[in-house]
Amino acid sequence: MTPANFDFHCHSTASDGLLPPGEVARRAAANGVDCWALTDHDTLGGLAEAATAAADCGLAFVPGVEISIEWRTTPIHIVGVGFDPAHPDLSGGLEALRLGRVERARRMGEALAAIGIPGVYEGALRYATNPDLISRAHFARYLVSIGIAKDVGGVFQYYLTPGKPGYVDHRWATLEEAVGWITAAGGVAVVAHPGRYKLSGGDMRRLLDDFKALGGQGIEVVSGSHSPDHVLHFARLARHYAFHASRGSDFHGPEESYVDLGRVAQLPLDLKPVWRLFR
Repeated sequence: MTPANFDFHCHSTASDGLLPPGEVARRAAANGVDCWALTDHDTLGGLAEAATAAADCGLAFVPGVEISIEWRTTPIHIVGVGFDPAHPDLSGGLEALRLGRVERARRMGEALAAIGIPGVYEGALRYATNPDLISRAHFARYLVSIGIAKDVGGVFQYYLTPGKPGYVDHRWATLEEAVGWITAAGGVAVVAHPGRYKLSGGDMRRLLDDFKALGGQGIEVVSGSHSPDHVLHFARLARHYAFHASRGSDFHGPEESYVDLGRVAQLPLDLKPVWRLFR
């Protein structure tokens, strides 16, 4: 029987969220979440605090991470859940990704300075609890604070997406690497928020073909950024590929998120929910 509420995609100050891991756990419990995974970007640093707080709240907890990859030049995110956080393949691979993030952030600061907005890298650092995980979200929050745009979405739209002046390409992990790290550590790899990628129908199927061939097992059918039409479409693909279906808010903080923790729609009842793999 599916639990009333599971949320396997959210973030804390260990990466680009606004709340510490323990506070995210308490918010999940207060919102009626039954089973929860913290999935910070490219780091496992918040998992110990999250696990302790979840236990204190009586909240079932599954270790998670969201890994930044590039597939055929397209940035994609892969969520891993239910793994051993101490496994060296996973922890070592993520450490390499974090080192690359810092260099990318410095180049983003240089690109913005070149169009007349100096000091953005240093300003963004003030918003990053973990400097090794400095991200576009931290840049966006700083740029909002100095009046460049009225909200984070506006910053991304005009400055931080491909083709815009503050966007810098970076060599992320490959699909093979990310799925390999997760499965080597005993976890389940899930394609995160597939409705956000600018892929044709054919390219989406090619991505999912590659993902399944490498050992991927899940797809995020319900996401905070998915419309009802997205849910129907990705439910069909979950059935076609025999994937387990995941559900996640992609919560970053009360002021920035599409939806609060545990407040997304339920999965279609005929799908195999990914949480069952960890029951």
